[in-house]
Amino acid sequence: PMKIILRGYCTVILLGTLLLALPFATKGAGSTGITDCFFTATSATCVTGLIRFDTFTHWTLFGQLVIMLLIQIGGVGFMTIAIMALVFAHKKISLSQRALMQNSVSAPHLGDIVHMTKFIAGGTLVVEGIGALLLSFAFVPQFGVAKGIYFSIFHSISAFCNGGFDLMGGTTGEFSSLTGYMSNWYVNIVIMLLIFVGGLGFFVWHDVGAKRGRFKRLNLQSKLVLTISSFLVVFGAVVLFVLEFQSPATEGLSLSEKICAALFQSVSARTAGFNTIDLSVMSEAGKFVMISLMLIGGSTGSTAGGMKTTTVYVLCASISATFFHRKNIEAFGRRLEENIIRTATCVFMIYIIGVTGSAVLISAVEGIPMVTALFETASAMATVGLSFGVTPTVGMFSKLLLAFLMICGRVGSITMLLAFASNKNYTSSRLAMEKIQVG
Repeated sequence: PMKIILRGYCTVILLGTLLLALPFATKGAGSTGITDCFFTATSATCVTGLIRFDTFTHWTLFGQLVIMLLIQIGGVGFMTIAIMALVFAHKKISLSQRALMQNSVSAPHLGDIVHMTKFIAGGTLVVEGIGALLLSFAFVPQFGVAKGIYFSIFHSISAFCNGGFDLMGGTTGEFSSLTGYMSNWYVNIVIMLLIFVGGLGFFVWHDVGAKRGRFKRLNLQSKLVLTISSFLVVFGAVVLFVLEFQSPATEGLSLSEKICAALFQSVSARTAGFNTIDLSVMSEAGKFVMISLMLIGGSTGSTAGGMKTTTVYVLCASISATFFHRKNIEAFGRRLEENIIRTATCVFMIYIIGVTGSAVLISAVEGIPMVTALFETASAMATVGLSFGVTPTVGMFSKLLLAFLMICGRVGSITMLLAFASNKNYTSSRLAMEKIQVG
């Protein structure tokens, strides 16, 4: 299943590349280079948001629709689309297809996977529809009916799927993201809610709906996701507000605008990719906090990337258990399985090695500061899309490396590792044990 999932995403990326390479996908004469089309298709399918060209000023309506479709497929997962197509065609869903879907969306159970697929597809359309409706109250008066509705739909899909692509290049300048709405609390709140809901995970929604919002009755996964996600939003906003209060990034802003900017970047940094302030002039401490939030990311089974909130909790809880001499890791009166620590550690190390190793290579090849390179690689592997403006200027090697990181982040570090793992069967015999000292 891991190999099929990887091949599926690669197939979607290649199809998107071919569509974007068509002459009528690009504004002006000629077509976009194949490597840039590949990079853009990868970024859209992996719901990252790193771009070589401004989405509105470079791509035609056709190109923008292709990007929007890739974001939608990447956000809900190509297997969700495939299963729904089989359901509408009244085809029987085989056991192998159910298992593939379970691996694709990290479903806890196999039995009700078709029901969950319908819930994911239906819930996505409902939330994105509501988001588009709410955004239309701001965009239609500004852009007119047709363009306003189109902008509302595009940004609702991009926000909910944590894509980070925007169409504001023709309004507030190329690569401006949502800086033109920095002081607009209404647009900020709608976008933040879409990002937050998309980052919670499909199974958390289902659990909250089934338990009618009663926190005590929720599954442990849902309790951890809701608690950690809420904490990170508040904690990140407070820290960014304090660190950037007098920095050039928020210079000249009122207190209300500074609070709004800090809250928005705290939410967006955990995999959405929108920004309302100039990130390149943030303080060094603020940049490090942003990198940390990007690496943590959203929740398992969601449209978000990153190491995931539960992974970070397991690592922190294992430290706490060691400090207090506890035998087991616990949460909300429950004991976690023992091998979960090994999985969390594996995910953490893959991200640290992938992000830092790639940053060293890009820094050396492109001649840019290490912090800048680290920000770009963390943004790519965590499928965030925030940038200091370096992405449009990097060479071929760095483009391909960032594209590879985006694919790793979207498919999943463990899935990618298992996809390339050997199928060799090992014996179950146990070797003699000998202790070593660590720490």
